Amino acid sequence: MAQVPTAVVAASGLVGGYGVARWTKKRPLGGAALALAGGVAARQWGGKVGGPKAAALTGLYVAAFAGSHPLAKKIGAWPSVFAVAGGVALASWVVESRA
Repeated sequence: MAQVPTAVVAASGLVGGYGVARWTKKRPLGGAALALAGGVAARQWGGKVGGPKAAALTGLYVAAFAGSHPLAKKIGAWPSVFAVAGGVALASWVVESRA
């Protein structure tokens, strides 16, 4: 079975988590989607790039989620989510391609 690229998993977790929270009006449900995708991405990163780099990428994922909130006040919610998701996806792709 083909594995979904980790960059896609991580970006989808950020975008999907926000989308679920917004459309269901249940923030914990969005958080669960965000956490589930983050866990899948962390596991894949661990297998592909090793523990220290996986931990750094996981930290970036969490920081992107946190950073999207103040960024949303400046550029809007969806643009903020897409910006941080793109940043995490790019970082994931760069780190994995160098491993």
